Amino acid sequence: MGATAVEKEAPKVSSNLERNIAYLNTVMGHGKSFDIVLRRFNVAGKEIAIYFVNGFVKDDVMSLILRNLDELKRPEVSPGSLKKLFNEHINHIQVETVNDLEKIIDQVLSGPLALLIEGEEQALIIDLRMYPSRSPQEPDLEKVVRGPRDGFVETLLMNTLLIRRRLRDPRLRNEVMQVGTRSKTDVVISYIEDIANPDMVKRIKENLQKVKIDGIPMAEKAIEELIEPGKYGHLFPKVRFTERPDVAVTHLLEGRVLIMVDTSPSVIIAPCTLWDHLQSAEEYREGPPVGVYIRWVRYLGVLAALFLLPVWFLFAIQPELLPPALKFIGPNEPGKIPLIGQFLLAELAIDMIRLATVHTPSPLATSTGIIAALLVGDVAISVGLFNAEVVMYTAMAAVASFMIPSYELSWAVRLVRLFLLLTTAAFRLPGLLIGSLLVLVYLISTKSVGVPYMWPLVPFNYKEMMSVLVRTPVDIRNTRPSIFKPQDPIRQAVSEPARKPEKGNKNDQ
Repeated sequence: MGATAVEKEAPKVSSNLERNIAYLNTVMGHGKSFDIVLRRFNVAGKEIAIYFVNGFVKDDVMSLILRNLDELKRPEVSPGSLKKLFNEHINHIQVETVNDLEKIIDQVLSGPLALLIEGEEQALIIDLRMYPSRSPQEPDLEKVVRGPRDGFVETLLMNTLLIRRRLRDPRLRNEVMQVGTRSKTDVVISYIEDIANPDMVKRIKENLQKVKIDGIPMAEKAIEELIEPGKYGHLFPKVRFTERPDVAVTHLLEGRVLIMVDTSPSVIIAPCTLWDHLQSAEEYREGPPVGVYIRWVRYLGVLAALFLLPVWFLFAIQPELLPPALKFIGPNEPGKIPLIGQFLLAELAIDMIRLATVHTPSPLATSTGIIAALLVGDVAISVGLFNAEVVMYTAMAAVASFMIPSYELSWAVRLVRLFLLLTTAAFRLPGLLIGSLLVLVYLISTKSVGVPYMWPLVPFNYKEMMSVLVRTPVDIRNTRPSIFKPQDPIRQAVSEPARKPEKGNKNDQ
């Protein structure tokens, strides 16, 4: 009740320093929280108070500023103490004045230092933040053979610098807002002002502003679910995540929007389509022929991850569907467990191994996988519980799912495969066809920030579909994706073909 009373009495900075200190101490818990630091000084006959969070402030810079203040004489700061300090004596770049105590609290808890002066109705906010962070390094999920080895980190400022380094366009906008009534997490919306569709940018901003939640400790994943809400969530990822600055800038130039969340190295790219999740930077770090081959191998892998097990299972339980040349497909000895039970147990075993290696220290992860494979696979076949072909095809489908660049999409593919297995076991061929049709309808009806998820297949766009199927050379890719409705649809001017020189007249010779 005391905190509420103080909050109602002093919402603004008062000329009475003691009243300001009483309010800030009550709200921020000074004396209870060891990391909230209050220092009081006398500078040229003026009482000042400094608030900061221990560990956020650069000690050497703060010491220099305090040394300069300590050397001041009263005529140098009076009258107009705050104005003179701001303009003449605080030799730091990032300084601003505020008159709202709530803003002071938000700023201090974000890292800057607050300086209050007796007799002044404003305070100085000095940004001396020094967040703990690691150096940029190549993301584990997006490795390339050739290319830069830097990646996004958990510090928001570093991430914006990595983008600015690659994109020196003055029309690049990085708009910051806070999400979470308690966490007040900084979220940056990044876009190119004269390329991105204003309606799309406005929609993303409005969705973020509508968020009423106390905090987002899960950072970018919570933001994904908040900007594209769904009562029961979404099976397929409706935004793309990346930790590579070059990938992020590529999508900015296509007219998309980036959403960066403080404390997260993963940047959200919105909107996106299904095909965006199936492309990787490696395709564009090699020549077009190699890129086409890599892309098609990945597409074949996705088809194998989805349909290899359901189709083999269908032929195993309905061998009459096979042509005579393929009669060898199917188990000779089914095993002691029904085939559908073997597939489900094998899928469960692979997921258990996968999760075990994630939570196992790196030096032991490989050993864990080998031991599990020997125990689960070889022993199960030897005792006759599993058929050898079931283990082989399940392993092939699992390897194929690892080829998908998007970690979120790979999980969606696994769940769809299980769904198709169950529908095939229940209804055989009609079950496989109906299950596949249901998944296709679901994908067609899905949208990402208003953009059809299956574009350019549905709605069909021949030119863009060819660019999905074939990795086009850079000099041919002259336009931005039309589905995003960019303000500037042209990426590079198409050069006119060189004309043959006209033969000169005899009189010219």
